Amino acid sequence: MSPVSTKPYLIRAIYEWCVDQGFTPHLAVVVDERTVVPPGYAREGQIVLNVGPDATNSLQMGNEAITFQARFGGISHHLMIPVGNVLAVYARENGQGMAFEPESAAAENDDDDLVGDEATGEDGAGDGVGPDAGQDEGDKAATPVRGSHLKVIK
Repeated sequence: MSPVSTKPYLIRAIYEWCVDQGFTPHLAVVVDERTVVPPGYAREGQIVLNVGPDATNSLQMGNEAITFQARFGGISHHLMIPVGNVLAVYARENGQGMAFEPESAAAENDDDDLVGDEATGEDGAGDGVGPDAGQDEGDKAATPVRGSHLKVIK
C-alpha cells in the first residue's frame, strides 16, 4: 500500500489556520476534465475559489477531492476539485499560505523525493513559486498565486 500524500492534510491545515485567524481562504486550481466548476469562470485553465465558510455550503475536504456548493452569478453550483489539481491555498488578505506543484507535473519529475531547490538544482529560479509557477515556457500568463514566499511541497 502506497503512503497517502501529505497534500490534502496541508490544504486542510492552511484552510483551518485562515479561518481561525479571520482570513478568507482561497484555492488556486488547475481546471481540467476531472474538475467540476461552473463553465465560463476559469481563465487559461485555472480558477481561484473563495472557500471561506461564508462563501461555501457543505464543504468537504477529503484526501482525494474537495467538494462544496457555491454561488456564481447568484446561481448555486456544485463544485468538485481533485486534490491533485490544487496549486495553492492561501489567505486573500495577506497572501500567506502554501503553493504546490500540479499533480501531473510532479508525476513527470524523476526527483519526487526531493523538495524545492534540491529538485531543481537552482537557487530559487523555476522553483514552482511566483508569477510563472506551474506554467510552460510558452504559457506565461499571470497566475492568481500571490507571494513568492511560498515553498513548493510535493
